[in-house]
Amino acid sequence: MAFLRSISTHSSNPTIRGERVMLRAPGIGDYPQWAKLREDSRSFLAPWEPVWPADDLTKLAFRRRIRRYQREIRNGTGYPFFVFSPDGETLLGGLTLSHVQRGVAQSASLGYWMGAPFAGKGYMAAAVRAVVAFGFDTLHLNRIEAACLPHNTVSVGLLERVGFSREGIARQYLCINGTWMDHALYAFVQGDRLG
Repeated sequence: MAFLRSISTHSSNPTIRGERVMLRAPGIGDYPQWAKLREDSRSFLAPWEPVWPADDLTKLAFRRRIRRYQREIRNGTGYPFFVFSPDGETLLGGLTLSHVQRGVAQSASLGYWMGAPFAGKGYMAAAVRAVVAFGFDTLHLNRIEAACLPHNTVSVGLLERVGFSREGIARQYLCINGTWMDHALYAFVQGDRLG
């Protein structure tokens, strides 16, 4: 896919260079920047995410998160990425291909978040394009699914602009900010065109 500039691997953790962004697996050294960006973006993210555990921003919780990420990468069931500026210096947000299914499904679920200072600037669209290309070209998936709150016009616009197609509504799909909420379901399948 044309939007994917390059993929390199280091310790089986892919690094993806896309248009205006660099994606790589999170590491323990990312903790200070991650914790600050998440804390600074808390009120911006809260309406769209599950309730954060009380210890979510602690270094111990981040270590557990990194261990889970490493296990998912090793098992081929998930591919978490932090989204950085092209030079790899500034953390902008994150996205994950999770629930990777093989066999007859060849599918994954896409989730993403953007730090408040970087929202609305096209970084996440560039990151999603890059990770979709990775999913099809490297992981050989046939389908990538995404879900968002129907009233989250920014996320709806992002998915549709990138080329995802709306497939329907899943009732009480995820518990967001403490409430079970319906979600709009989207998918990008092999042969669709990136926007």
